[in-house]
Amino acid sequence: MKAINEMKVTFPSRSSNESFARSVVASFVAQLDPAVDELVDIRTAVSEAVTNCIVHAYPDNIGEVTIVARIYPTGRVVIKVRDKGIGIENIEQAMEPLFTTGGEERYGLGFSVMDSFTDKLKVTSKKGKGTVVTLEKYISMRQRQAKQF
Repeated sequence: MKAINEMKVTFPSRSSNESFARSVVASFVAQLDPAVDELVDIRTAVSEAVTNCIVHAYPDNIGEVTIVARIYPTGRVVIKVRDKGIGIENIEQAMEPLFTTGGEERYGLGFSVMDSFTDKLKVTSKKGKGTVVTLEKYISMRQRQAKQF
């Protein structure tokens, strides 16, 4: 199925850009008139995905983070957060709650949070090439249909 709208944004992996990323995706998804909790879920999942890029993909330098978001006629939103950083050696291990490579100040809950706030989460990575986190969320049809009458 072809997307009815899409957007792409690329920015440096600076922590100051995390709030920008979550706001731009939320603004894009707002065209579907999501419920407040649906929008909060998307903002939270994007925030976690971008924070992972900032903290883990580029631990010693600033790199590039790209977000592509697509909206489909069914109300499905697909958001891909991509980096070209160091990659994840063991995705299964990285997705385990409380596992972190970020030191004592990190809790290792990023992927768990993303998974709980989306309808589908997929992570692909190649060591030394980067990671793509794909977040899918279905915006309630009831919400959108109610606006048509």
